[in-house]
Amino acid sequence: MQSENPIIADFVKLMNSAAGTLAGVGREARDGARERFKEFFGDMDFVSREEFEAVKEMAATARAENETLKARIAALEAKQTNL
Repeated sequence: MQSENPIIADFVKLMNSAAGTLAGVGREARDGARERFKEFFGDMDFVSREEFEAVKEMAATARAENETLKARIAALEAKQTNL
């Protein structure tokens, strides 16, 4: 038969509580650090990957449209000089 020592049982409960508290403190520290980094980087005007890709695509479309318009202007100018 195993008898339970109340001192050991209390010590085990104390250690379990301490472990839970330490885990909670770790989570709080991680969350606090994450918030500070978000605030710091948010003030630096960084853009998200999605915003960057959208602007990149818009620039490529504008460049292609610009080339098309240049070709049309050149054709119209050539046509005008032939008249």
